[in-house]
Parts: sequence; C-alpha cells; structure tokens
Amino acid sequence: MKKSLLLAGVLVAMLSSCGGNKCNCNCSCKECGCNKTEGAAPVADTKRGEYEIADKAQADMSKYTPDADGYITLFDGETLGDWRGYGKDEAPASWNVEDGAIHLIGSGTGEAQMEGGGDLIFPHKFKNFELELEYKISKGGNSGIFYLAQEATATEDGETEYLPIWQSASEYQVLDNDNHEDAKLGIDGNRQAASLYDMIPAKPQNAKPHGEWNKAKITVYKGTVIHSQNGENVLEYHLWTPKWKQMLKDSKFKPDGDFPCAYNLLVNMGGPNHEGYIGLQDHGDDVWYRNIRVKELD
Repeated sequence: MKKSLLLAGVLVAMLSSCGGNKCNCNCSCKECGCNKTEGAAPVADTKRGEYEIADKAQADMSKYTPDADGYITLFDGETLGDWRGYGKDEAPASWNVEDGAIHLIGSGTGEAQMEGGGDLIFPHKFKNFELELEYKISKGGNSGIFYLAQEATATEDGETEYLPIWQSASEYQVLDNDNHEDAKLGIDGNRQAASLYDMIPAKPQNAKPHGEWNKAKITVYKGTVIHSQNGENVLEYHLWTPKWKQMLKDSKFKPDGDFPCAYNLLVNMGGPNHEGYIGLQDHGDDVWYRNIRVKELD
C-alpha cells in the first residue's frame, strides 16, 4: 500500500509539472518543458503534425530587372541560374536545359525520386503575384507547379527529414489527360491538367495533348487564387477562409489523416507572411517548362 501511494504521488508531481517549463520528466505531452528552454518552438514531429521551416539562402532579386509590364524572367532559356532542388543547395542532376526549356529527365519511377532527382524551386518567397509559363508533358506524363511552398522539416523515429513539397503548397496539376491514369481518379476531374490537385477541377478542361505546349497562369492576390490555362480562367478559390479549411478537412490533407503536418501547413498556407516558393515537380516523367516569368503585385 505504501509503495502504491508513493508511486501515485510521483505521478501526480510529474503530470503537474508538464505545463511549467521546469520539469525533467522527458514526457511527450505537448506543453512539456523538458529538455527545452522556455519559449522555444516544439520539436518537429510528423506524427503530431509539428514541423519546422528551414532557413535557407534566398536569391538576390536585385539582379532581376522587371520588363515594361512589370514581369521578372525567372529562367533565361540557357541555364538553371538560381533554381535549386527543394531542400538542397544545388539543382538535382535530373533537371537540365534543353532547347530553351527546363527539362526533367524522367526516371520512370513516379514520385519515388531516384538518386539525382527531386523537385526544383526558385529560391525567393513570393506573396502576391502573377506567374506565367508554358509547359509540355510527355506521353503518359505527370508533373505539377507548386506555389506558396515552404521547405518544412519534421522528425519521425528520431530522424529529421524534409517533408514532401506538396505538404506545404497548392499544386497546379500538369498531366497528359489522355494517357495517365490519374486523370480518371479523384472527383469530377480534379486531378486533370490545371486543376488544384485533388481538390478543385479545372473547367473548361482545355489542355492540349502530350507533346504540345500549354500556357499556364497562376494568380495569387490576398488569398484569391486563379488558375488559367491556354488563355482561359479554369478555377478560382480563396485561401485562409472557412471554406478553404473545410476543403482541407474533406481531402487527403485532413487533420486526422495520414498527413497531419500537411493540414497544419496548408490551413495557413504561406506561413505567417503568406508567402512561399514556386516549384516544379519531379514525378518521374519527362516534362518541359519555358518562358517562366512572374509579376509581383502590390
């Protein structure tokens, strides 16, 4: 009996100290102050939906001169320039420049991203902007254009790794609708070209066949997002609203689903400043991007 009372007392003491940032019980409760200083961010933990944002070097935007219409060219058609891999310091070997376009050399392994592969980002965080570019997809190919992306890390089983870019960013789908199975999945065509991937279908669906150039435009302004394809607006939605939150809860990004970090990142996409990277997806299939330019909006 005395041993039981003693153990109970110890347990009460441990539990009562978890919110005070003074205990040393090494428990896992969210408010516990064990092994961290007062006011420090919680340890990133993918199982609990916690993450940290990497602080990596940004491009020197002073060397990018806007044209008469206010657009900055992000790709000169000759070199990858400042473009680098997501979570990396250099561009992955799978990306090169071919005939004036950024080209992903397909690995044929889908999202597995073999050695030398990985998503490509331009290392400057844009907030309100118009992004214009052209894309050409290979037969049966799949890719995507990310925006407002973060380089987020999380820890699982003691190992800290970068979360996939799609867990922090919206994706403008790039797809060969006629030959890739993803076009038949999802709901109402929301995995087809120019769709907000797996959430909102692009209508009208006006993508050109594989091997032909398509014009893509993404507008982000104070939470309003518009996808355009081949000169037509095909969808509109509004970030950080109750409807946006409900959309996430109804998707694979739901808070109690397989990607809790994704929900926490996307519900306030762009972070506290509502800004993020533009990225091009390595989905294992050949894809080409060219005439990439962006106009920052007031």
